[in-house]
Amino acid sequence: MTTISRRQSIKMLSAFGLASLLPTRLLSQVLTSSCDVCKKAWNSLGRFNKTRYQFRYIEPVAALPKVFIYGDSISIGYTEYVRESLKDKASVYRLHTNGQSSNEFIERFEKLRKTMFQPYLKEGWNFDWDAIHFNVGLHDLKYLHNKKLNKNEGKQVSSLEVYEKNLHDIIQYLKTTYPKAKLIFATTTPVPEGEPGRVAGDAVKYNAVALKVMSEYPEIIVNDLYTFSIPVLKEHANKPGDVHYKAEGSRLQGIEVANKIATSLHITPVECPSAEAITAKFKAYETKK
Repeated sequence: MTTISRRQSIKMLSAFGLASLLPTRLLSQVLTSSCDVCKKAWNSLGRFNKTRYQFRYIEPVAALPKVFIYGDSISIGYTEYVRESLKDKASVYRLHTNGQSSNEFIERFEKLRKTMFQPYLKEGWNFDWDAIHFNVGLHDLKYLHNKKLNKNEGKQVSSLEVYEKNLHDIIQYLKTTYPKAKLIFATTTPVPEGEPGRVAGDAVKYNAVALKVMSEYPEIIVNDLYTFSIPVLKEHANKPGDVHYKAEGSRLQGIEVANKIATSLHITPVECPSAEAITAKFKAYETKK
């Protein structure tokens, strides 16, 4: 994907008598030419990328910081609210699928990198992440039996010891592969009583391990999404015993995540639209597909 400098863009626009017709803020949007190769590669990554709004292809804007979100279905829920809160302030991307447990973090991140970025993808993305907001935990503490949630008969995906080791491996991977990125770790959101495959209170134990690990890396910003989400889950739980949130709950989380990212990048977020407005965008996009 070919990029050109801001000065070159202005010269080109001036040559066609267009520079005076475009607001300065919009000039950044011509800095990155459309990348059909990238869009095709993105759509090949996962089955939801063509059909679900949160997973649609986002064209990079050269003048804006590049933000990446890695997480589970909770992060899928708040992704669009982060994007709206950082509209025209950052290009926000997320993992092409559910991040699942810490065991799968590096493999999934590498799949994205080798599918989308140069030199693996000719004419692909050639930028660096400015901030990476990441979380694993909710899928580590779950119990599975025959690949289904079952805390009575199932086996826990990751012990606390495995989780701790995996977090160290993840951090070393991120720091080695993306040395310039601001790293923001989000604590695992609460597990309510009655959840079929998780034990209420386990998020506290896994977060204690995560915070212990993060204390060894003071440069990593901690987003205590667990504490923030306790009252949010109480008021906006998808249903009793569910770790997921209704749209307004995801919106509140997205605003909080955007604030943490904005602070790390020294940018100012904008007002996030209502949950109803964003949900309408979901429906309009997915109806067309």
